[in-house]
Amino acid sequence: MRGFLIRCSITAVAVILASYIIPGIEMQGLMAGMVAAIVLSFLNALIRPLLYLLSAPIILLSLGLFMIMINAFLLHVVDFFVKGFTVDGFWPAIGGAILISLVSAILNIFVSERGQVEMAMTNRPRKIRHIN
Repeated sequence: MRGFLIRCSITAVAVILASYIIPGIEMQGLMAGMVAAIVLSFLNALIRPLLYLLSAPIILLSLGLFMIMINAFLLHVVDFFVKGFTVDGFWPAIGGAILISLVSAILNIFVSERGQVEMAMTNRPRKIRHIN
């Protein structure tokens, strides 16, 4: 549950960022953005895997580009369900899907499956000193 809440927060950051950057994606207040992020997180967890499975041949033929179309469709579904969150057309949905996917992918790198924020650190190789 903790992992879902962290990923939902990451999606919220991505949705709010998309509403500021992409013309045509608008939210009327922070609460509308948060509700949109929660709805999008549930859709991503429940519906998106099924859509990916059903459209696997098209995804393979398009070399994965059809996944952007699925994400844009889910943004339109969020627009339908959340009052105060609007997506004004096809191209803003595509741009929002790309931006939300990129931001979510980058931020989700730091979250483990158990919902813990992790940071990988490497040790620098030490110089070997030979004593004669």
